[in-house]
Amino acid sequence: MKLSLPPKTTTSKMMRRAGQLPHNQTEAEAKLWSRLRAHPVDGIQFRRQHAIGKYIVDFCAPRRKLIIEIDGSQHLAQDEYDLERTRYLESLGYRVLRFWNNEVMNNTDTVMSVVWNKINKVP
Repeated sequence: MKLSLPPKTTTSKMMRRAGQLPHNQTEAEAKLWSRLRAHPVDGIQFRRQHAIGKYIVDFCAPRRKLIIEIDGSQHLAQDEYDLERTRYLESLGYRVLRFWNNEVMNNTDTVMSVVWNKINKVP
């Protein structure tokens, strides 16, 4: 199965859309964002609702090419879309971490540990 990749450039429409999304974030996204902002490691800065091509990712550390996605129950029905999206982002050199909402809400310290280990490439 051949995937058609979206354009590499981000349109102004996508940039506007990304700017609107932080106002509609989930409780899990808000919780993780507060931790990512409050506990920077090695000066790593994350952006939230960052546009890449035709996609908007939940969190991105562009200098480390790391993306964090927080998935709710709607992702159970969109496996193919998520797989295509992940493949596209990986084709650009990004590493993609996915966590379920309940993981962020109930095990935030573990999620943060996985993020920092991935940033520092700890197996």
